[in-house]
Amino acid sequence: MTPTPILSSDSPFLIDASGFTGAADQVFTPIDAYEVSSVMRQANLELQPVTISGAGTGVTGGRVPQGGWVLSLEKLTSVEIGSGFATCGAGVLLRDLMTAATPSRQYYAPDPTEWGASLGGTVATNASGSRSYMYGDTRRHVRALQVVLASGEKLRLRRGEKPPIELPEIEGPKSTKNTAGYFLRPEMDYIDLFIGSEGTLGVVVEAEVVLMRMPKELFTGVIFYTSDEMALRAVDDWREVRGLRMLEYLDAGSLDLLRPRFRELPGDARAAILIEQEVNDGEDAEDAWLIRLEKSKALETSWFATSAADREKFRKFRHAVPEAVNDLIRRKGLTKMGSDFAVPIRRNADMLKVYREALDREFPGQYVIFGHIGDAHLHANILPANQDEWLRAKTLMMDFARKAVEMGGTVSAEHGLGKRKKDLLPLMFSEHEIALMRSVKARLDPKNLLGRGTLFA
Repeated sequence: MTPTPILSSDSPFLIDASGFTGAADQVFTPIDAYEVSSVMRQANLELQPVTISGAGTGVTGGRVPQGGWVLSLEKLTSVEIGSGFATCGAGVLLRDLMTAATPSRQYYAPDPTEWGASLGGTVATNASGSRSYMYGDTRRHVRALQVVLASGEKLRLRRGEKPPIELPEIEGPKSTKNTAGYFLRPEMDYIDLFIGSEGTLGVVVEAEVVLMRMPKELFTGVIFYTSDEMALRAVDDWREVRGLRMLEYLDAGSLDLLRPRFRELPGDARAAILIEQEVNDGEDAEDAWLIRLEKSKALETSWFATSAADREKFRKFRHAVPEAVNDLIRRKGLTKMGSDFAVPIRRNADMLKVYREALDREFPGQYVIFGHIGDAHLHANILPANQDEWLRAKTLMMDFARKAVEMGGTVSAEHGLGKRKKDLLPLMFSEHEIALMRSVKARLDPKNLLGRGTLFA
């Protein structure tokens, strides 16, 4: 197939949502697996590095090339809806998958809050998101993959099939989520090696994913508190609520960042918990939540959804925080400085305390903390004003990463490491373990063509 030269540094293929930039010679936009295979075979002949490009919503630079060719999957947009599953091209956006599944009263459970993300990109990073409290990460919802290897060989992999090659075993962290490094567990399925491998082991061109039946009713709310302590106590009290699929947190800085856009925010709110519960017949969710709110001393001005439009507003409210952070950082000409660390549930409050004490000391009024508090997976984002502050922030993030690992956690729970955060991998794995990962990479991509510069320093 004929590539398109990349003639401008403003090309959308040379940047991601974090503001990280790169360079490349040309971009290929295949329409099917055969064309993907053709590109990879040509890359082998010419020894050209190939960077896989999704929708550009990632924040670690994985899709940003550092030379060579870009392989954009944006035209792989076929969608077939079945009973309990969907078969989709890697370029399908999550919003389009949701739209296609809705008429059959089904939905795709993983919700990274960015519905403009591509399905292939979320498979590559093993994304999770706001509903991970109940449904976990992408891995749990993938039934089959079509993958093109660096050699151009095409594979069809199904859940339950074991690896045809001998793979090393590496123990993972004790956190509920992890996407740092390769998934190398005892008795693993072959398909799991490619999920979360960040486009370094093969090109995911198609995925068959699980669809869930829509619940009969959803109860959704944004519950406000006057302090973090009250919000955290409420989260711990609510963990056993049946059907609870979302427990999300916004700190005071996040709320302040949103006030210009959401003027109805309560003025005395200094923390918020977003909840969503699947409700069965016969359950009176509203009365139960009113009791919980009174017990936890929530503000009476908390919000509750009475329609699908309200639920969509709340979803946009939650996603508006990372959007605002990304926009603020880009306008300053910097790249995003945020954490993706997760720790064991019992260390949730400890990690938040580490963030809060250091950030109040080093960057007072220049940070926000938000995210998946139900999974002990919060995103601390520093908002530096200039390059000097950005460098200080980077040093502090390394300290946070070490603390997370000391607590038994991970340096990347859902975003991957990409090119921007690959220096975190040695904080979590030994030289021997990283060498084992590199040996897997060498086995499947001996010429090191795919995702060069991603994951490994």
